[in-house]
Amino acid sequence: MGTSVPRVSSVLETSLYVADLDRACAFYQRIFGFERFVHDGRMCALGVPGSQVLLLFHHGSTNEPAPVPGGVIPPHHGSGELHLCFAIPLGELAAWEEHLRREMIVVESRIHWARGGTSLYFRDPDGNSLEVATPGLWPNH
Repeated sequence: MGTSVPRVSSVLETSLYVADLDRACAFYQRIFGFERFVHDGRMCALGVPGSQVLLLFHHGSTNEPAPVPGGVIPPHHGSGELHLCFAIPLGELAAWEEHLRREMIVVESRIHWARGGTSLYFRDPDGNSLEVATPGLWPNH
């Protein structure tokens, strides 16, 4: 019999790569209310509800290994219009629509999923595709 797979608790960090770190950090704080943990000119770390962290890296700042106390972070990067989806409570969809309208953010698409969830798609200042989704999108949400 094979060895069992060690457990994973959740996704802890997600990264996006941005042209203007200050602009991106301010956008995610203003639109989502995320708490700023770190902003050092190379990256901005934002606390996302559910014990998760959104890392915003200035384009090119992660192309080389990054020495830190205790080791070295390997290089990584992403480019193009990346995608993130944030879970929202069922009763918050209308509030999100109004919030985005107040912030003058265009909802690019609205999808009603077969399982019952609804998604709103819009863009951040770097063109990344963002989604907020009510329960019913996936079997586990």
